[in-house]
Amino acid sequence: MRSTPSRRATATGALIAAAALIAVAVPSGAATATPAAAPLGGITAGTKADPGALPAKLSPAQRAELLSEANATKAATAKELGLGSTEKLVVRDVVQDRDGTTHTRYERTLDGLPVLGGDLVVKESATGRTQGISKASRATTAQLKAVGLTADVAPAAAEKQALGAAKAEGSNAKKADKAPRKVVWLGGGSPQLAYETVVGGLQHDGTPNELHVLTDAGSGEKLYEWQAVHNGTGNTQYNGQVTLGTAPSYTLTDTTRGNHKTYNLNRGTSGTGTLFSGPDDIWGDGTPQNAETAGADAHYGAAETWDYYKNVHGRSGIRGDGVGAYSRVHYGNNYVNAFWQDSCFCMTYGDGSGNVKPLTSLDVAAHEMTHGLTSVTARLVYSGESGGLNEATSDIFAAGVEFYSDTAEDPGDYLVGEKIDIRGNGTPLRYMDKPSKDGSSKDYWYSGIGNVDVHYSSGVANHWFYLLSEGSGAKTVNGVNYDSPTSDGLPVTGIGRDKALQIWFKALTTKFTSTTNYAAARTGTLAVASELYGATSPEYAAVAHAWAGVNVGSRPGGDPDPGGKVFENTTPVNIPDAGAAVTSSVTVSGVAGNAPSTLKVGVDITHTWRGDLVIDLVAPDGSAYRLKNSSSGDSADNVVATYTVNASSEVANGVWKLRVQDVARYDTGRINSFKLTF
Repeated sequence: MRSTPSRRATATGALIAAAALIAVAVPSGAATATPAAAPLGGITAGTKADPGALPAKLSPAQRAELLSEANATKAATAKELGLGSTEKLVVRDVVQDRDGTTHTRYERTLDGLPVLGGDLVVKESATGRTQGISKASRATTAQLKAVGLTADVAPAAAEKQALGAAKAEGSNAKKADKAPRKVVWLGGGSPQLAYETVVGGLQHDGTPNELHVLTDAGSGEKLYEWQAVHNGTGNTQYNGQVTLGTAPSYTLTDTTRGNHKTYNLNRGTSGTGTLFSGPDDIWGDGTPQNAETAGADAHYGAAETWDYYKNVHGRSGIRGDGVGAYSRVHYGNNYVNAFWQDSCFCMTYGDGSGNVKPLTSLDVAAHEMTHGLTSVTARLVYSGESGGLNEATSDIFAAGVEFYSDTAEDPGDYLVGEKIDIRGNGTPLRYMDKPSKDGSSKDYWYSGIGNVDVHYSSGVANHWFYLLSEGSGAKTVNGVNYDSPTSDGLPVTGIGRDKALQIWFKALTTKFTSTTNYAAARTGTLAVASELYGATSPEYAAVAHAWAGVNVGSRPGGDPDPGGKVFENTTPVNIPDAGAAVTSSVTVSGVAGNAPSTLKVGVDITHTWRGDLVIDLVAPDGSAYRLKNSSSGDSADNVVATYTVNASSEVANGVWKLRVQDVARYDTGRINSFKLTF
């Protein structure tokens, strides 16, 4: 009998920076519960995700309401988290699950200074109970010690250091775009006063430069650096004839997708350019010589990416606020790259070698737009292992968009940039089944991978995604042949691309932080798999197997699944609070004789206080086998377990029921699925 005061309202009513595409150069008492086991390579899983744990489709207004409430309660949250008196929280993003679970992303300040590497995500139940915290950095305590505000190093020295670092990248800037500002750097595990300096200009290949350099304000030593420019009816060059969202005045303005606009830079390298407009609603002729063609491709790619995130993951626009980014095409001359910039909230595309292969294919557009998503969610720093995860995130969702779009001229695949022919020999830019096929990317994790260019260290996560989606070994998908190895030579069996994408999206938006590395990505995706499918599910085991397949973590233990005939009901059944018992039924047929003495009963129940529940298996003749008693001290969430029942006295064929009753007040839940394995 409990009552928890609610601090967090649900916004869903009834529902409880730039990155470049390429590198610069039984009877009562007789049942036992056991964890669901999986064979060595994982199995193709049929488990459905917990509907309540899936992302809610928040409107911009609903998201704004959650942000407002988070801002109103941030001081109380800081106190609850045990932050120090000189620390404050700054709300950056809020996402919500369908069951009302809320994930609020915060930045921190210390002594009034921004704390870089101090971001965190707080997970709260629908009743306002804090359920977990995902923190960036290696800090071992929540509370940070104050730092002195007096620097021994002059700002000019920090700027000189940053200009030198930028010059090595090709920039000829004579002064910083943003003067050195004092910050607190937490990336080393303990707070230290530093300067952050941002230098502009252009990189060696003409990509805009936004280099962030951190300088120790005490010693003048360079602490860290990262690049904030992330490389990466229309008659289109790559997608054939498609329908475009435009404005009635005949401009490339997508009025149904946040007013996304597409501009023509006409070989320029700065500014917005000119909005594409014309006398009719026909754009391009399918050739690179027509300037509108690249505009149509970019416009279409942005629209398909917008639709994918909204329709599959419930996110309205990159920021979740319903506002579209914009695209710029025809950047520079013979510029062989594409990039995202936070500073303009836009995607930019070059025309490739000879200006005949614009980098505006569907997967490139999705790749660049996804950099924007990462910048407003996890904000994975574009350096080291977090930078590799940033790049991989764009590749992963580029594949997701291609498969979602199912465009006849560019069907879904696990290749990156296969249409734009950057290498000039018809081969893709990157491969997800075996990343090293491109000659530079890494198939597996190793201790020094953080020193590798982020476009190549990304191979580890790309490979993980492929293994989780499709499994190891040879396979043909949409006419493309793949053959994926594993680091230990042991097999991995995939769970399907849709599940893999859902796991990565939820991990990105609710678990990952700015400094997440590969080990932390494994932890985050396993946590999400547990929330969606249960910690004893085949999906959870498959996530672990796939990570082990790329040398991140070990293979999960356990014996192979016993197999046999499986009968399952996945229709949700609500469990009334302190009410009558409810049931979920399966009809067993085609099984000779009696049930086995080791009948496996798979139970997946979402509930906010599992101790309220009494659970029985009811045989066709009405005999009841107690699986779980109620317990006032069992405050954990959910029941996800496989029970073993001696049902050898029961005839196998007939209607079997899972009977669940909530015997105490205040907490509610539902039966997600009930499965018998004979």
